[in-house]
Order: sequence, then C-alpha cells, then structure tokens
Amino acid sequence: MPKQAFRSELLERRMQLSAATRDQLSLAAQRILAESEPFVGATCIALYYPTRGEVATELLFNEARKQGKRICYPRVAGERMAFIEVDDLGCLSPGSFGLLEPDVGSDVPVAELELMVLPGVAFDRYGYRLGYGKGFYDRELHSAGFTGVLAGLCFGFQLLDRLPVERHDVPVDCLVTEQGFFFRSPTLGEGGSR
Repeated sequence: MPKQAFRSELLERRMQLSAATRDQLSLAAQRILAESEPFVGATCIALYYPTRGEVATELLFNEARKQGKRICYPRVAGERMAFIEVDDLGCLSPGSFGLLEPDVGSDVPVAELELMVLPGVAFDRYGYRLGYGKGFYDRELHSAGFTGVLAGLCFGFQLLDRLPVERHDVPVDCLVTEQGFFFRSPTLGEGGSR
C-alpha cells in the first residue's frame, strides 16, 4: 500500500477516537515513556505539541520540568526545523502549518538533545515513521549530528508490521504506545541510517 493510502486511513482512524478515549490512551502512553530509561536518563529532551489527534505530551512536559530537564519544541523556519528551549507552554503560538510552536526562547543545537520524541501517522516495528509528508524531522536528523535516542510516540493501532521505506527515512530507536515500550526490530532492508 502506498504511503498516502496508509496516511489517509490512519489519520481518519485517529480522528474517530473520542476525546475521552484519546485522553486515556495518551496518558497511558506518556506514563510508559516517562518511566522509561531514555526519558529518565535524559537531561535535554525534545517534545512536540500534538495536533490532529496525536498522542498528547503535556504529562511528559510536566514530568520533565519536575525533574529539571531542559525541554525543547520544534519551530519550522522555511525548509528547516529548529529546537527552542521552552519553560512554559504558554509561549507556544500558531506558527507554520498552524502548529503551536515556541515564539520565544533559545535555539538548542540538535546535538545537545539526548531524547527526541516524535509524533507520526504510523510507525512500523523496524522503527520507520510515516509523517505528514513534509520531511522536516528526517531532514534535520540527516544534517544536524543528532546522537541521542529517537522515540516514536503513537497509539497502538498506529504501530504496523511494515511501512514503505525510502532511502532518506530515519528510523526511531524505540516506540511507545499505551500497550508498552518497544525497541525497534533490527532490519536489513533499505532505509536511512544515523
């Protein structure tokens, strides 16, 4: 199945979740990630602000603040993505594509991030991610020297056996859903590398 077909089907399914179900599943997934070694061990993390029914990240933000971590959110500028340190979610405002982004704060080099939490329309067991098709995360990861842990955060039904992969796709190291924490399966197939 082509990427666009996966994208349409899974976006529709995600949007059909009731608000109560989405909140319940989001809390469960966030708790699992918050208790994981990559989250606990990181001092500087990147989160995303959810859109289009994605798994929420507010619990992760609050836990990271309690633990004194540096927290960054992406901001799109042209074809690039910068990560901006955020102390208060109130500083987020609509930016590119209508997504909430930091409007103030210091740029943090990607190389300083120890954990980057990525949203996705779908992930597969090999760690490959299907986003919205703009390629911002993949471009940034290929060019910026990131050496931390990439964690995909999604609902259980978004975790598929296999997605179509292109050479520029960068796999995540682990996947988190309300059903648990999974390290990606080793793959010998095509795809990106870090």
